[in-house]
Amino acid sequence: MYKIILDTDFLLSSLKFRIDFISEIDRICKFNYELYIFEGTLKELEGKKFGKLALEIIKQKNIKVINSKNSYVDADILKIDGDDYIIATSDKELIERLKFPIIRIKQKKYLTIQKNVL
Repeated sequence: MYKIILDTDFLLSSLKFRIDFISEIDRICKFNYELYIFEGTLKELEGKKFGKLALEIIKQKNIKVINSKNSYVDADILKIDGDDYIIATSDKELIERLKFPIIRIKQKKYLTIQKNVL
């Protein structure tokens, strides 16, 4: 079972571009997975445009929350260790530093998954 970590930028961008990221993840992932966010993402969403909607979706879809060790979500993502993670992000700097497969937004319409190897 893969653990897909949704970062704040990915959630907000998906909503901004009206992408149903839940259905899109189902479409591109032909394996068992669970969706997760870091606790810091909840804090980062507060007061942001589309933040309230993102929080409602997180609650409605029972997306699991991982306790944060840092106040900065990217730092938590970079400290993940294991083979069963996929990171959903739009953050170019983070993408360059990750060794995990990545789910990205393409053409502001749909999601793709790419293998990332340092």
